[in-house]
Amino acid sequence: MNQTQLLVAVGMSFLLQQFTNGQTDSDLQFLQKIGTLDSIYSKTLNEYREIYIQLPADYNPAEDKKYPVVYVLDGEVFLPTVTNVLRFYSGGFIPEMVVVGISNDKNRMRDLTTSTVTEMYGMPFKQKNGEAANFSKFLETELIPFVEKKYLVTNFRTLIGHSYAGLFTLYSLVHQPHLFSNYLAIDPSLDWDHQKLLKEAKDKITSTDFKGKSLFMSLGGQVHMQKPNMPLEEVKKDSTDFTLFARSNLAFSELLNNSKQNELSFEWKFYPRDLHGTIAVPSIMDGLISVFQWYQMEHIDAYNTPATTVEELTKVLRYRQNKLQTYFGYSVPPLPYFLLYIQGDMNMDMDQMDKAKMYFDFAIEYYPENVNAYSALATYYVRNNDKRNAIKFFTQALEISGDDSYKKRIEELKKE
Repeated sequence: MNQTQLLVAVGMSFLLQQFTNGQTDSDLQFLQKIGTLDSIYSKTLNEYREIYIQLPADYNPAEDKKYPVVYVLDGEVFLPTVTNVLRFYSGGFIPEMVVVGISNDKNRMRDLTTSTVTEMYGMPFKQKNGEAANFSKFLETELIPFVEKKYLVTNFRTLIGHSYAGLFTLYSLVHQPHLFSNYLAIDPSLDWDHQKLLKEAKDKITSTDFKGKSLFMSLGGQVHMQKPNMPLEEVKKDSTDFTLFARSNLAFSELLNNSKQNELSFEWKFYPRDLHGTIAVPSIMDGLISVFQWYQMEHIDAYNTPATTVEELTKVLRYRQNKLQTYFGYSVPPLPYFLLYIQGDMNMDMDQMDKAKMYFDFAIEYYPENVNAYSALATYYVRNNDKRNAIKFFTQALEISGDDSYKKRIEELKKE
């Protein structure tokens, strides 16, 4: 690889990096702060509910750029994990997203369980439970509208839940599939109420159209309460309460695998070395990559190869633009602005002026309010001794920003 090719490859490698954490921390006594506390009063639940908000690095309330949003149940526990996964994987694997951590430290059993029980494993059970329908109403009629009004988010939503929250996640998929596009059900408690949700799902899973939706589901290594190393095939044949949790999970996954006609994108993964309490960390990473598999960059070699033509690169960018719009349901730039700028700038250095102009033109098309896009194209024209167009785009940059440095540059060009 020569130096020119290396420069291009290094530029595109940014696609696989998380850019930085959202909220800037000016208090240097902390290495990291995660999640800004917010709250909402719920008439449905008749109580205040705390939520934690984590914003993307380039989030700017003054701009109209909106982001997909991920809702994390038990947010006070799992928000840091989700944030760390986004930090490392967003850009090339996962889109930048607003993260909403929903606190479930109070009334967790009440809100996340899907039917009412008065006994469990033959023992009386008196804790309040079975109000998932009410909690779902809170999400749909209060929390989601609150978040969409206050923060720059789109209606492309992901739901993450572990254990009872995983049960609730599958409840949402089965009974209210319109609320979310992606679901991560981590070691879900499908044994609840003698597998009632599994039984309810059998008709709905086969008859509902889940096109455009994705589910990642996981199972931890505690498949038998007394024999954790029991093979999964033996688990399926077992009929004791010791394997009910795992058997319920396996049965739900088999139901989905046998219902391909519903067009749900589904991945199931077994973590034999993880316990119920540890499985959330690898599942969140694998799950987000799985449900956003379609988002991952394609044809990176085309960007990294100097011989790729403008026509080929244009086709690649338009393909990605159309693909993202198909999945998200709204228009999304195929690349972040800074990557279009880096590619354009490097191609100018390589004296591939046609490619440089293509990237700068795309930057203006996809980011028409970004002053730097106009400044970059103006600089391109200066480099190519086209004063008229250089003045034109510096003027547009001046109109957007009001920055006197552009006015000075225009005056200098007019004098030359």
